[in-house]
Parts: sequence; structure tokens; C-alpha cells
Amino acid sequence: EFDRDVYSSIIVQAADEAARERLKAAIEGNQQLSGLKPRAETDYYAEQTKTSRPIQYLGTMIAVIMAVGAVFSAMNTMYAAISSRTREIGTLRILGYSRRSILLCFMIESAFLGLCGGILGGLLALPMNGLATGMSNMYSFSEVAFAFRVTPELLGIGVAFAVVMGMVGGFLPALQASRATIVESLRD
Repeated sequence: EFDRDVYSSIIVQAADEAARERLKAAIEGNQQLSGLKPRAETDYYAEQTKTSRPIQYLGTMIAVIMAVGAVFSAMNTMYAAISSRTREIGTLRILGYSRRSILLCFMIESAFLGLCGGILGGLLALPMNGLATGMSNMYSFSEVAFAFRVTPELLGIGVAFAVVMGMVGGFLPALQASRATIVESLRD
């Protein structure tokens, strides 16, 4: 295509695994082809995508920061919900609800809020499905293109993660609500 007399890669499809190994051995054993490095296409693309590792690390770091923010957001929301319902908590304790059931009730509430947030986040991520972008590969002076895929499995993992983050963030407020005494709750 570019009228060059050298090639950066040649793709050869072998009939089966044994034929691929024979072809690889023949190329490695031929002195005229000493500059070639035969390898499976999956290995080739794995090597090409090594340059994307910084983006993966950056994405992981952003996800961790956002998860910590989500925990604090859930904690703040649950503290606000509990502080506005202290009399309700006291009334439940007078009616005979145990500290454990109050803790469980608020944990379920925080899990439900996490579920709602996870579903909303998944819906907001759906327009990203199929968007493609690329990055240059400095080793081969080529561009590696990739597309974003929002699969049902990934949506499920995201929603489950949001529920867990909601529960982690709601644990301390729920614990505080369950430990409140009846007298303190009814005074507020």
C-alpha cells in the first residue's frame, strides 16, 4: 500500500494447532527469515496493548476514588436520614424492636439506595455502548483501536458494586441509630 519493500507484519492462518507449530518451527529454523518473530495473533495483540496499561491504571485509580466518594456520599445520606428520624427510632424501640432489627432496617435502606444509584449509573452508561476510540502504539507506530462495550454482565457487576458501596457507607450511620437509647431518641 505504501510502496515499501519491508513489512511490519504478515498474517498467516494455519489449519490447526499442529500446523501452526510446524509453521512456527519452519520460520524459526530458516536463516533467511531470521528477522521474523512468529507468534499467535492473540500474543501479538497482547503485546500491542501493553501501552494501554497506564490507561488501565488511571481508570482503576479513578474507580477507587469514586468508590470512596460513593461511600462517603452514602454515609452522609444515611446520617441525614437517621438524624431526621430519631423519634421514629425511639418509637420503634419502645414498641419492642431490637437494636439488631433497627440496624438491619437501615442497612436494607442503604442497600436499596445503592441499588437505585447503581441502576441510574448503568442507565447513564448505556449511551457509551459502542463508542470507539484509539491510542497510538509507540512500539509499532500504529494505532490500537478499541470500543466500549456495556454488557448485561458488566451492568450487573456495576449495580452489585453500587449496592455494596451503599451498604459500606450505611453501616456506621445504621450502627449509630441502633445504639441510640430510647430516651435520647425521644428527646430529639
